[in-house]
Amino acid sequence: MIRVLIAEDMTILREALVELLSLESDLEVVAEVAAGGDIVPAALGHRPDVAVIDIGLPGLDGISAAAELRERLPECRVVILTAITKPGTLRNALGAHVDAFVAKDIRPADLAAAIRTVAAGGRVVDPVLAMAALQAPASPLTQRETEVLRMSATGAHPAEIAERLFLTYGTVRNYLSSAVVKLGARNRVDAIRIATESEWI
Repeated sequence: MIRVLIAEDMTILREALVELLSLESDLEVVAEVAAGGDIVPAALGHRPDVAVIDIGLPGLDGISAAAELRERLPECRVVILTAITKPGTLRNALGAHVDAFVAKDIRPADLAAAIRTVAAGGRVVDPVLAMAALQAPASPLTQRETEVLRMSATGAHPAEIAERLFLTYGTVRNYLSSAVVKLGARNRVDAIRIATESEWI
């Protein structure tokens, strides 16, 4: 039996996913959450084999939550389920070491198959998105710089980012400063603009 955690903020979609996956004889939904910050606590409490995570979650976004989950519970595999299918988003997800990246218009049977594939150690990435991501310019930012800049873009202060990512305040400020330099930006706001337009965050 493959134990699954669902992270989706839209109640109707989350409940539909739970119902659809529960129809599969080898899948068991052991936890469901609606916010990014609830993913790791729920995963530590229920020990799922696979987490199906939406990118656009309130609070901590799905990619940052996936990266945190990878650090705290590395045995849990991650499927990103999203309506955001831009190459930059895919690159960010792969940078967070997710195991699958699938669009929300995927057929239920294909989602179940993707969960089985990653649970068995495989990866699932839309080939069209993968080719687009390979052809797009790569981000000069490290994974941590990307995470910190992405969280800063939501209005989070360095102290709040430090608390969420289990880093020191000084380390967060250093990541933000290095991101500004690498992007040739005038300041943090300009760095966020450049990274957003380039689909790096």
